[in-house]
Amino acid sequence: MRYFYTLGLLMFSALCLAEPGQTSGPLSHRVAGHGLGQIEGVRIWPAPDNTRIVFDLNSPLSYRMSTLADPKRIELDLSNVGFTNLLPIFNAKKSYMTRLTSTPTIKGMLVTIELKDGVQAKSFVLTPNQEYGHRLVVDLFPDKLPVAQADKALPARAPLKSTAAAPSRDIVIAIDAGHGGEDPGARGHKGTVEKDVVLAIARKLEALVKQEKGMRPVMIRDGDYFVSLRKRIEKARAQKADLFISIHADAFYKPEAHGSSVFTLSQSGATNEASRWLASRENASDLVGGVSLDDKDELLASVLLDLSQTATIEASIDVGSSVLDALKSIGKVHKPRIEQAGFVVLKSPDIPSILVETAFISNPSEEKKLRDGRHQQNLANAVMKGVRAYFAKRLPAGIVLAQQGVSSREHVVGRGETLSSIAKRYQLSPASLRSANATLADRLPRTGDVLDIP
Repeated sequence: MRYFYTLGLLMFSALCLAEPGQTSGPLSHRVAGHGLGQIEGVRIWPAPDNTRIVFDLNSPLSYRMSTLADPKRIELDLSNVGFTNLLPIFNAKKSYMTRLTSTPTIKGMLVTIELKDGVQAKSFVLTPNQEYGHRLVVDLFPDKLPVAQADKALPARAPLKSTAAAPSRDIVIAIDAGHGGEDPGARGHKGTVEKDVVLAIARKLEALVKQEKGMRPVMIRDGDYFVSLRKRIEKARAQKADLFISIHADAFYKPEAHGSSVFTLSQSGATNEASRWLASRENASDLVGGVSLDDKDELLASVLLDLSQTATIEASIDVGSSVLDALKSIGKVHKPRIEQAGFVVLKSPDIPSILVETAFISNPSEEKKLRDGRHQQNLANAVMKGVRAYFAKRLPAGIVLAQQGVSSREHVVGRGETLSSIAKRYQLSPASLRSANATLADRLPRTGDVLDIP
């Protein structure tokens, strides 16, 4: 009888195909010391460079993972867990696995995940947070160098060169939609999820950058999947990005908090209580951040990092100010100036980086706006306006950019620039600059003016 009972259970296990992130129904299991528990769902999040499988639990779980060959697979030996056939459905073409099955064992159940060629796995458990309970997480990803070697192998970002002989290329804008997949971010009172609205805004910004001559967008996340904070920096550097823009939707325990904000990196921490709380919330989704300088002594590492980041932070403040000015034209801002906090995604030492909190999703009025496609487009337009103004002002004289719409002999007047400072930049006299521009015949330069440089 025991043989036929086991055989009957085996016949119920099945493999199905379907969509990312789909959740299975409750799975019964028994955990030692906790009585009857439940696996409340199993979710699969396929991303371009990994697949994450999450078992949602209502109590701690004991397990052991083994790697086997022919076919290459991993086995999860789950202790004190009853048999179930309620496995999630998934799309094998978009995943790093080909087969997912479960079978009963004497002590519990065995989950088998067959892997595609060149794929490895790691697993870990997570304790409850504000969004989820206990979880068992399995990450599948391509074989690659160990993390320490991979960091050293990252290509250095090629800086813009001001020589006339420089090869033409586009300015690369890395667009980072915050959160994603297992990490939903903040939620509004009407159920709006941060990861969804910021991805919509990021895609609209991507479309605008594509239309801009001389610029090329790179999406750090282009779907509903998780990307670690450190990985976001690595992706931007691998693409030799000239600017990194991370898009978020703010949240605070007081629903009346409102307005857009722009953050740049502050090594001394946050500038006020709200930004300190935000920095802690964003960084909680990753274990470490910043730049690895393990092979340097403490003093040298500090000096190198300080030298590298000083110029980058100055450039970040410059572009952030341009974006904040543009955001002021479409609505209220939370603070009239750039704020600074220790967000991990802003810690690239050689890429100017800003984090844009588009609105407070915890504010019912702003949550409604964030759901509106027209407002999303207005936000993207404002960010693009600020980016355009920054590169028009910061572009070194004589640089040749592929299909650049603004000539290297034109200058867009930035905030705070004067006739004398512009003339000095191009080694001209104020009189010759004025004579070359009819608009300056009877007035001083204004922010946004496009001047001909003789």
